[in-house]
Amino acid sequence: MIASTAQLAEHGRAHGYAVAAVNILDDLSLRAAVDAAVVRSSPLIVQVSVKTVRSIGVELLTTMFRLAARDVPVPVSLHLDHCPDRDVISSVVAAGWSSVLFDASDRGLEQAEQETAEVVLQAHAAGCDVESEIENIVGVEDDIGSDESVHAYTVQTLAEVARRTGVDLLAPQLGTAHGLYTSAPVLLPERARELATLTDLPIVLHGGTGLADADFRAFIDAGVSKINISTGLKVAYMRAAQAATARAEETGKWDPPTMFRDIHAAVQAEVAGRLDAFGSSGQAESARVAAAVP
Repeated sequence: MIASTAQLAEHGRAHGYAVAAVNILDDLSLRAAVDAAVVRSSPLIVQVSVKTVRSIGVELLTTMFRLAARDVPVPVSLHLDHCPDRDVISSVVAAGWSSVLFDASDRGLEQAEQETAEVVLQAHAAGCDVESEIENIVGVEDDIGSDESVHAYTVQTLAEVARRTGVDLLAPQLGTAHGLYTSAPVLLPERARELATLTDLPIVLHGGTGLADADFRAFIDAGVSKINISTGLKVAYMRAAQAATARAEETGKWDPPTMFRDIHAAVQAEVAGRLDAFGSSGQAESARVAAAVP
């Protein structure tokens, strides 16, 4: 059942949980993520990076998602992650994706606001939700981002720009970073809580891999209702592939379908664990009804 990203995140905020937004890499990881959502009876946001879009192509990704999500008994949306490229945004909006993250964090505030408003007009005309990021979340992921905080604003500015541009979800700096942490991050759930008093928009946590369940709960209690997981899925995927390759070396049995089975199991387990941690397990039916998904 294909759903609206914003409606899923709004349901999460209203019911005290967060929807997992997992970055898939191919049809194998896509099916594993959706299977995890079905087993846990959880809503799910399937995310795709610009790098993956360019590798696989919009048409094939769109078809893969529609086939994977069409007949499942849980609401699932398709989201373009961190995208500063307006042409890529145009291509997925035209293809009917559920939502896009327009990453304008490399622009100055005035330009970021102007372009975000333009993207909102374009996307909303096609029934597509828009997540906004105007202050950059530290870390480079899939070749997009920066290891330095380039633009940062007050929560009042974030809320005001979000209101003026008409975005549907908001991604602020919350002390997290993309990729694997090399030292303990200084987390800012209180910043999310302050922002939640200024806007009803769903608040998004990026850089979720590496945080403890208690950290996630603190952010959810503060108002976060969409949590992104990318690196954790990649690690699960590649470690399963690595183990399968090592067994093939030892046994001389080179059997890709067996490796695919192991990768599927590893990715499904990784996603299922996140659904449990974020409190979305068992919420599928309520979220489906709230989002009026047929």
